[in-house]
Amino acid sequence: MVSIDTFRKLALSFPEATEESHFEKISFRVKKKIFATFDNIKKRACIKLSEIDQDVFSSADKTIIFPVDNKWGKQGWTLIEMSKVRKELFIDALTTAYCEVAPKKLSDQIRQNDNE
Repeated sequence: MVSIDTFRKLALSFPEATEESHFEKISFRVKKKIFATFDNIKKRACIKLSEIDQDVFSSADKTIIFPVDNKWGKQGWTLIEMSKVRKELFIDALTTAYCEVAPKKLSDQIRQNDNE
């Protein structure tokens, strides 16, 4: 299980990440582009992945991580059940989402830190 406080702390730890409201949700952005949102009512995160990454993360357990069920899902938007996901899996998915959306210069900083 991952709490919103943990989610927020992780999301805002990325270079130039910001938090803003997005309709009735909380969004996390880099350079004004959303890489993740949190729905407090449904206790779900929604992250932006490539189609390949979405398939990889969803294959772990489709009751925990799964594509949004509409055209947004086909664009890589992926839901995560926060009450069920393991913290390590969530960190990997959120990091991947950030790197998917962030400019190359910023995503390279994250990837470099992962390789050290």
